[in-house]
Amino acid sequence: MTHGFLLYARARTVPRTVLVLVATAALAVLGARNLNAYLDPSRQVPVVALAPLFAAAVIGTSLHSASEELDRTAVRPWWRRRLIHLLALTGCAALLLAATVLGPSSPFGPWAMIRNTLGCTGLAAGAVAVSGARLSWLPVFGYISAVYVGSASARGTLVPVWAWPVQPAGQHVAWVTAVVLLVAGTALYVVRGARPEGPRN
Repeated sequence: MTHGFLLYARARTVPRTVLVLVATAALAVLGARNLNAYLDPSRQVPVVALAPLFAAAVIGTSLHSASEELDRTAVRPWWRRRLIHLLALTGCAALLLAATVLGPSSPFGPWAMIRNTLGCTGLAAGAVAVSGARLSWLPVFGYISAVYVGSASARGTLVPVWAWPVQPAGQHVAWVTAVVLLVAGTALYVVRGARPEGPRN
């Protein structure tokens, strides 16, 4: 079984994906030092909102399968491999990115980074099942970008629900939203797999 998982990981370019996640974390460290933010004096909001977006895009594209028909006709069900693949990369990304914002106490610290990584990855996983792995980054990019730009002056009780990526780590409703997105996206991907994509021209 271990050999099977190793072959699966190599076919899905998991080692390369992990290296790209490490590079994303390195860029997040640089961003935390050099970017300015209108919401957070400690300049963590752009990193906490955008680094998980890039990590989720990397994870989503790694869920591509070059042999959808083979996956569907395999003797052993693939849902376990899909689940382990997705959760392992999500955990790796969450830990790497959380380490980039360690330091002085901030409402937008490691826990906010973990929450956003979970939520963004859930969005990407759901997009993989609906639109395919190659385009799975697009819905996540559009949503997170819109929230980051449009939430500065937003008011109302539903703001923590739709603007969860820019909420402080202690905002419980934002956590619920992110976890729901992770569970729903993961379940959709694990059950359906990546949507088949036509040959590239």
